[in-house]
Order: sequence, then structure tokens, then C-alpha cells
Amino acid sequence: MAGQITFWILAVMAVASAAGVVLRRNPIHSALFLVVHLATLAAFFLKMRAEFLATAQVIVYAGAIAVLFVFAIMVLIPGREETGPDPLRSQRLLAVPVAGLLLVLLAVMLRSALFSGPEPAAPVSGGVASIGRALFTDYLFPFEVTSVLLLVALVGVMALAKRRVG
Repeated sequence: MAGQITFWILAVMAVASAAGVVLRRNPIHSALFLVVHLATLAAFFLKMRAEFLATAQVIVYAGAIAVLFVFAIMVLIPGREETGPDPLRSQRLLAVPVAGLLLVLLAVMLRSALFSGPEPAAPVSGGVASIGRALFTDYLFPFEVTSVLLLVALVGVMALAKRRVG
């Protein structure tokens, strides 16, 4: 029962944050909704007991890619500061119940994980060791090509921004 409640809360959060990415006019707000959405997907991975994928989701996507998006947005739209009254001031009262709901969700997930009983220690075929071995042996070239492409994209954004300002 607790697993279904957790699933539905995460599902509503995932759909709402994805809608926030698409519907917000401010690109910074959209990027922040993207971070929430990616963190929700990491919670889904944790629920499926895929700890490596959840960690990679948070570190790679919610951390690095979202920061890169925010950096690119701030570089490409210089001088656009938010001024005037805070449009979200009325929504701050909503933040307390939402934070409480998230804490209850975290408690339910931890309780179900801690008190579900011991699990047999069977070797996992897709564990961290096998993923790491495959990533740095069979897929080393695509892994390095991806890192070079991200570096080229970052240099390209900086070159475009410098040309636009100068």
C-alpha cells in the first residue's frame, strides 16, 4: 500500500514538474522545474532499487546538465534581470505543505526500505562493477566522444555570447 502511495505522489510530481518546464515563460524557472523533474525520476529509480541509475541521474543530469543549461541561459540572455514585485510571493504559503508532503514521502520510502526485512544478497548482473567495467572498456570511445562534444558545446556558447556582446 505504501509503495502505491509513493508511486502516485512521485507520478504527480513528475507530471507537474514536466508541465512546469514547458509552460513557464522564464527560462531559469523552466530549468529549475527540470531539476525537480530529474530528481523525481531519480526517486523512481530508487523505488525500483536501481541505486546506481538514481545516483547517476542526480549527479549527471540534475547536477551537471541542469547547471550547464542555467549557465547557457544566463550567458545568452545578458542583462535580463528580474525586477519588480515577486510574482511567487503568494505561492510561498504553499511551500510549507508541499515540503511537509515531501518529508512524509521520504519517511515512507525510508520506512519501507528499512523495515521490509533482509534481502538475499544475490549478485546483480547490472551492478555498479559490471557497468563500470563495460563503460571503461567496451564503451570508452563513445564515453570520451560525448565528453568532447559537451566541451565543444560549452566553448561554442561562450564564443556566441562573446560575439553578441562585442
